[in-house]
Amino acid sequence: MPVIVSVGMDVVLVERFGRALERTPLLAERLFTGAERTTSSGNPRSAESLAARFAAKEAVAKALGAPAGLHWHDCEIVTDADGRPWLTVTGSVASAAAERGISRWHLSLSHDGGIASAMVVAERLPEDAGSRT
Repeated sequence: MPVIVSVGMDVVLVERFGRALERTPLLAERLFTGAERTTSSGNPRSAESLAARFAAKEAVAKALGAPAGLHWHDCEIVTDADGRPWLTVTGSVASAAAERGISRWHLSLSHDGGIASAMVVAERLPEDAGSRT
C-alpha cells in the first residue's frame, strides 16, 4: 500500500505573475520548458495556466522540504490527451525525491478569481509490495 510522504501546496496571484512575465520576457523560458509554455495546439499558454504551473513547481519544492539546488526545468507539468496534468521530474528534482523515497506524484491545478493554485501529493511505494502473498 502506498505511503504519503508529504504534501505541497501553493497559490499565485495571476495578475502579479502576468506582470512579472511582461516585465521580464525571458522569465517564462527560465521557469518553464517549451512544452509547458505552449498548448497541445502550439499556442502560447495563458497567464492563468502558467501561474498554475508555477504554483505546481513551488508545491513540489515545498513537498521536498525546499532543498537548495532544484532546477525549474527538472520539474515539468505535462498534459495528457484528455487534458489532465501530470508531473514529471528529472535531474535535481528527481534526485531530491529519490533521497526522500518518493516514487510517485499526484497533481491538481486550478485557477479562478485571479488566483492560480496547485497541490501535490508525494508517495512512496513499498519496496516489498510484490513479494507479499
